[in-house]
Amino acid sequence: MHKHHAPRLVATDLDGTALHSDGTVSTRTAAAFARIEEAGATLVFVTGRPPRWMSDVAGAVRHRGLAICANGALLYDLRTEQIVESHLIDPEVLAEVVAQLRANVPELAFSVEYVGGFAHESDLGAAMLTSRPCAKLLARHPRMDPDQFHACVHEVVGHLVTATHSSGTALVEMSAQGVTKATALATLAGRLRVEPFETIAFGDMPNDLPMLSWAGTSYAVANAHPAVLAAVDHVTAANDDDGVAQVIEERYR
Repeated sequence: MHKHHAPRLVATDLDGTALHSDGTVSTRTAAAFARIEEAGATLVFVTGRPPRWMSDVAGAVRHRGLAICANGALLYDLRTEQIVESHLIDPEVLAEVVAQLRANVPELAFSVEYVGGFAHESDLGAAMLTSRPCAKLLARHPRMDPDQFHACVHEVVGHLVTATHSSGTALVEMSAQGVTKATALATLAGRLRVEPFETIAFGDMPNDLPMLSWAGTSYAVANAHPAVLAAVDHVTAANDDDGVAQVIEERYR
């Protein structure tokens, strides 16, 4: 994709990537986002966040467009603030995953992101926690290295769910088998009749890797996880230096 071909689709992660470290959308970034739409292209937020954490960000883009939430499990319309599609973990699978992790990894604390809200195991108990479908199962370990913990979870339950991580702590996020930021983005791009080569993507953490490899052109912010920095086509400035906006300004002159 040459400089004079503005991308038709821009997919960006939010936390640690397009947002400043305090969670805000800078004036410069909001202006860059507006430029994408003015060019007739599509902006998609692709985030680990659940929809209920999207309202502040939705305001910055004047409640336009779609967001892929919960690492690909939920497609959310920022205009209507409605979930328009979901790919959930079934209760039977959820119960099996919790049981297998419990049996193999001591000291875990579980929580779940349902379509309608969030629950901790300590509040509900394991049986209640796994009694209905969920968008995301989270497991936290008190002290394991984040990358090691992810590898461990993948080894134990990788045949049942798709595990990733994005927080820089020993917190693993699990989605229904095969659901990633990339699968959701590819589906959406297909509906828009946009090809990977017409797409640029931005990210900072391992949960962004599938999306970054799917997109024709991938960018990491300078503050990204080492695995992400190693995998992308380009590195832009850090999130706090509006690295995403810098690229958008260049691409949509």
